[in-house]
Formats: sequence, structure tokens, C-alpha cells
Amino acid sequence: MSANIKVLAISGSLRLKSHNTALLESAKVLSPENMEIEIFSLKDIPLYNEDVEKEGFPESVKIFKDKIAKSDSLLIASPEYNYSFTGVLKNAIDWASRPASDSPLKKKPYAIMGVSGGNSGTIRSQMHFRQVALFNDMAGMNKPEVYVTNGKSKFNEKNELTDEPTILHLRKFLTALYDWTLLNKSR
Repeated sequence: MSANIKVLAISGSLRLKSHNTALLESAKVLSPENMEIEIFSLKDIPLYNEDVEKEGFPESVKIFKDKIAKSDSLLIASPEYNYSFTGVLKNAIDWASRPASDSPLKKKPYAIMGVSGGNSGTIRSQMHFRQVALFNDMAGMNKPEVYVTNGKSKFNEKNELTDEPTILHLRKFLTALYDWTLLNKSR
């Protein structure tokens, strides 16, 4: 029997009809049966401020860090803004990485994917995120990669993923994340 894993999914978008959040919703439906995916919204995470940190972590940040710590891996979906991942996602990583001696990000397996409206997917955004993750000693899954291009054509009016090749590739990606998570848990 295969092991069960818990994945915390994080969208780098706060937009109500975000294709990246919709991609995470699709991942919940398409994931292997032994993978439980919980989507966490970053909408309540305040802007990082070291003065606030010294007074104590805000409750929303405590909850976020606890969910990261209790997850077996992370699944991130982020759009690309100005050749990078979003400020809301960077802000959340900044909070989660503090203090470095007690960061739940350390050695945490993760996979990143993204949807864009254009032809390049989220290549630059994902590469930039990987630099930040590397500094935080996170365990990134390198392959396969998911760069969903021309997002509007891949989702229906209900914001459901309908593009069959993307659906098949997302299934492979999630199976790889399952295997990557188990590999890292065994280390």
C-alpha cells in the first residue's frame, strides 16, 4: 500500500478568478489517490516587517508556518509579474523563512507551476522562485515542469481546466511530486 502525503498548495495570486488558483483546484481533483492537497490563501498574510516580527508573529503567519511544517510538501502556482514571481508570494516566503533557525521551509520538498496569458508560460517566474527556494534550503522538484501558456484558452467560463494535454501533463507532474515527496521523506 502506498503512503499518504499532505501537500500544502499556495497560489501566488490573490485575484478571485485567478487561473493559477484554478490550476491548484484542478490539481486537487487530478492528484493521485494518496495525495491530499489543501489550498492556502495568502490574503491574510501582512507585509513583512521586522519590527512586527520582534513583537511576535501575526496569527495568520503562525497558521501559515504551522501548515507548512505539518505538510509533507508544497505545491506552488504563481503568475509572472515583471519577469518574476509575485510580491504576495515573496512576502509569504519572507515570513515563513523567519527566523532562519526555525524555518519550516528548510528541506521542504516543493514543486512550482504556473499559468500565464502569453506564450512563455511562467518560465522566468519559476526560475526566480527557485533562487529564493535554494537560499532557504528547500528541496525543489526539477522535472517535469508545468508552464501553462495562453491561460484563457485552457480554462472554461467556470475557470475549470479543460485542455486535455495540460490535464495529462498535470497528472504526470503530480505523480512526480508524490514520488519526490516520498523520496525526500526517506532521507
